[in-house]
Amino acid sequence: MSINVLKPEYEDTFRAREWEADLLIESKEIVADGVVVITLTDPSGAVLPEWTPGAHIDLVLPNGVTRQYSLCGNLHNCRSYRIGVLRDPGSRGGSQFIHDSLLVGETVRVRGPRNHFSFIDAPEYLFIAGGIGITPILPMIAAAQAASARWRLIYGGRNRNSMAFLDELADYGDQVSIFPADEVGLIPLDSVLSPLRDNVHLYVCGPGPLLDAIEAGTEHWPAGSLHTERFAAKPIEAPPNALEVFEVVCKRSGITLTVGSDKSILEAMEVAGLKVPVSCRAGVCGTCEVNILEGIPDHRDSVLTREERESNEFMLICRSRSLSPKLVLDI
Repeated sequence: MSINVLKPEYEDTFRAREWEADLLIESKEIVADGVVVITLTDPSGAVLPEWTPGAHIDLVLPNGVTRQYSLCGNLHNCRSYRIGVLRDPGSRGGSQFIHDSLLVGETVRVRGPRNHFSFIDAPEYLFIAGGIGITPILPMIAAAQAASARWRLIYGGRNRNSMAFLDELADYGDQVSIFPADEVGLIPLDSVLSPLRDNVHLYVCGPGPLLDAIEAGTEHWPAGSLHTERFAAKPIEAPPNALEVFEVVCKRSGITLTVGSDKSILEAMEVAGLKVPVSCRAGVCGTCEVNILEGIPDHRDSVLTREERESNEFMLICRSRSLSPKLVLDI
């Protein structure tokens, strides 16, 4: 059974539409050092919501922690979801709990799917994945292959034993280049990124330093050709005109809030009793995205594209703030 977690009066406030259900852990398999793959199905065998390459789901864990994981299974299998989870040595209850405590045959609460790493039609693609960043790339590769598009994958990791899905990727032959650091060193980004060609879209997922280097190395690429997804929010310095205190008018609810430097907009709304869909609280999942009616936002998330930020039409209220004394939001 699924439910819509948004109240009717807020149904068209947030761009993310939330499906939620308890799914069965059908299988759990170790596929690489520190990486477990979990297959989720509906206990009654019902069809699951459709998804697109780059999409992720929330796992709402029994210990109260919510984490986001990319879907990496077969797009055409409408009765199961597959995710890959890397054990994080610094885990605060997410990946460690999944590895050690989630058992086959149990159920886990799932929300989504949602997608802020959308795969667009193009004649040619370059994919770069670092470590567990391969998970959202897998269905993109399958979609590119099915569309007969030209593509190439560059996949780096500490060593072969730590790199998940190498067996699946072997089916693609020389379209895939593997860079285990203990054998060949780091991915040679200068040579990979230098032969710029028109109409090539670059999709990247991996650790922050890899994404930082690629963003710096593609500044000369056409606008809109680089698409990235981060594991954690990119550190963003406050602009010189950032405000420590500002006012937020929640138009639909009739509530006006004062947001100080010690709280986010989301936290101020929660203190005021507003029920807002939220997940990561770090500006990386897009759940709390809300429409802007008036004012200039101070974008500090790692989800919106440059074009979306410049439009000032919506913002992520868990991280972003305001550059104007008053911000009017459609909630």
